[in-house]
Amino acid sequence: MATLKFLSFLILQLFLIVNNCEGVEVGFYKKTCPNVEAIVKETTKHYISIAPTLAAPLLRMHFHDCFVRGCDGSVLLNSTKGNKAEKDAIPNQSLRGFQVIDAAKSALEKKCPGIVSCSDILALAARDAVSLINGPTWSVPLGRRDGRVSILSEASKNLPTPFDNFTTLKTTFGALGLNVKDLVVLSGGHTIGMSHCFSFSSRLYNFTGKGDMDPNMDQNYINHMKIKCRPADVTTIVEMDPGSFKSFDTDYYTMVSKRRGLFASDAALLTDTQTKHYVLSQLNPHGSTFFKDFGESMVKMGQIGILTGRAGEIRKHCGFRN
Repeated sequence: MATLKFLSFLILQLFLIVNNCEGVEVGFYKKTCPNVEAIVKETTKHYISIAPTLAAPLLRMHFHDCFVRGCDGSVLLNSTKGNKAEKDAIPNQSLRGFQVIDAAKSALEKKCPGIVSCSDILALAARDAVSLINGPTWSVPLGRRDGRVSILSEASKNLPTPFDNFTTLKTTFGALGLNVKDLVVLSGGHTIGMSHCFSFSSRLYNFTGKGDMDPNMDQNYINHMKIKCRPADVTTIVEMDPGSFKSFDTDYYTMVSKRRGLFASDAALLTDTQTKHYVLSQLNPHGSTFFKDFGESMVKMGQIGILTGRAGEIRKHCGFRN
């Protein structure tokens, strides 16, 4: 039964990858809404200048959107009386920045009503958020349309978790057409942002259920984190890349190489030959390929399961179906 469920999941994801994958291109709106990128960037810049910590949630929001039903803006939809949406799934309850997407959408509706999709706005805002905090930039193919379905249980089931080992991560990414290099590159997004203690506290206090610590985490770092995160702490948040969590850089890989990545999924990158080699190859900032690689993997991720042509819709408001 479990095998059949997994095969069904793979078939669905492969369908999403190949279905409707025509029609996205850089400059898609050059005739219908030529200022779309400038409008989204200006809106994103306004919010990031006030709260730089919004960059990480915007990047994560795009990631979480694409990993469930493809990059169709389904993570933006609000729950209704008859349906609990992805937004309310536990992994998504810490997402922030919806106001940025709504503000960009409102500005675009004034200039080009009914033209630009919410899913495209999210893809652009994620790119702009990264570039605005000293990260790379990349050309974003546009032309996605918005999905009409958003189901809480699908987010709970399909999103990678901080507790995943390498095999699970490879399977999850692979089902969406992302390879091992994409996995280790996109994990580098953890160079920005914050995390709740409960996402990794088992590594500090109860790794195998016997009151033990994770042997794959630096002992001194465990002692340091125990000061910040007490047992059963569900409220405290900590920096994922201490000292530079507001700046997009290669420091994440330095932390992972020292066995100081917060999550079990970070530590998993050292358990595979290919991902470990990539981590170590990024330690020299002058020889790092991370910025270039990140842009390439983001473009690839941004085309998972997209809707184009007449599929889906162009929402008037990103939180609601038309």
